[in-house]
Amino acid sequence: MLKNDRLLRALRRERLDRPPVWLMRQAGRYLPEYLRVRKQAGDFMSLCRTPELCCEVAMQPIERFNLDSAILFSDILTIPDAMGLGLSFAENHGPQFAKRIETVRDIESLPVIDPNDSLGYVMQAVQTTKAALSNTVPLIGFSGSPWTLATYMIEGGSSRTFSRSKSLIYSEPPAADKLLDLLADNVIAYLKAQVEAGADVLMVFDTWGGVLTRACYQRFSLAPMQKIVHAIAKSCPTVPVILFTKGGGAWLEDLVNTGCAGLGLDWTCDISSAVERVGDQVALQGNLDPGALYGTPERIEQETLQILKAYNNKPGHIFNLGHGIEPGVEPEKVKVAVDAVLSFRYN
Repeated sequence: MLKNDRLLRALRRERLDRPPVWLMRQAGRYLPEYLRVRKQAGDFMSLCRTPELCCEVAMQPIERFNLDSAILFSDILTIPDAMGLGLSFAENHGPQFAKRIETVRDIESLPVIDPNDSLGYVMQAVQTTKAALSNTVPLIGFSGSPWTLATYMIEGGSSRTFSRSKSLIYSEPPAADKLLDLLADNVIAYLKAQVEAGADVLMVFDTWGGVLTRACYQRFSLAPMQKIVHAIAKSCPTVPVILFTKGGGAWLEDLVNTGCAGLGLDWTCDISSAVERVGDQVALQGNLDPGALYGTPERIEQETLQILKAYNNKPGHIFNLGHGIEPGVEPEKVKVAVDAVLSFRYN
C-alpha cells in the first residue's frame, strides 16, 4: 500500500487537505544531478536504454523536492523506435528518425510490437524505479498519443508546419486512420506492460493535437486516445488514465467523453473556466506557465497560489505545470512553486 496516495485520491476526486503536486519533465536538464548522469550515459538514448540510470534520474526530483508522484524516465518516441524507424537525438536539434513514413506501403509494413521484447528496457526501468520508491508515492507510466507519434514518424522529426502529416490526413485519410489505429494498438500494449511492471497511473501526452481543426482532432487524435482509455479501463480498471492535449483547451468536453480520470491543462487554459466546464466529471491537472519559473520567487509563489485558489476548493485538482520544465530553470525556483503547494490548505 502506498504511503502517499494523494495523487490517486485526487484522480478519484476525493476531498483532500491540499492538492497533490508533480511536474512534467520534473526529471531533466534543469537539474545538475541529471546532467551528470546524462554525461555518464554518453547520449540520451543510451540513458533511456539503461534501466538503472533511468531509475536514478526518476528518483532525483523525488529526493530533492517533496513531490507526490514520480514519473517513469523515458521518451515519448520509444514506440516508433521499436517499430524500426531508428530514433536518435542530435545535440540542440531534438529527435530524428533514420527512416520516416513516406508512402501508404510504408504504413502497411509497420509492425505490431511486443513491448516486453523490443521495449523491455522500459519495463525494467519501471520495475527498478517502482522498487526504489518503496511504495512511498505512485509511479506514473506514459506514452505519446498516436497522433503525436505519427507526426514524428511522418515528418522524420520535429516540425513547425506539419506539412507531411497534414498532407496525409487530407489526401489519404484512410491510410492515416490505418496508421493511427496501429499506433493505438501499440500504445495499448505498451501501457498495459507498464502497469504489469508496476505503474500506478498512466498518462498520454498528445503534444501536437492542438495543431488540428476540431474535426480532424476528433478523428485523428481523440478517437485513438478514446480507444486507448477504453482498453486500459477494461484490462486495468483500477489504473487511472490522464490525457493531455497541448492546445486542447477548446475540446475539454470532448476529452471528458473518453472516460479518462484526469485531464492535463496547458497554461493557455483558464483553470477556473475549466472547472466550471468539466470539473465535476474529471480531475484537472495543471497549469502554471513553465515560463513563470524564470520569475522572481515572489512572483512564482503568487502565480502558483493564483492557480490553487482559482480551482475554487473543489476536489480533483492536481497541481502541475502547463507543459514541461525548461532546461534553463533554476532548481531553487522549482522548489518555490512546490513548497507553495505543500503549504496550501483548502478552506
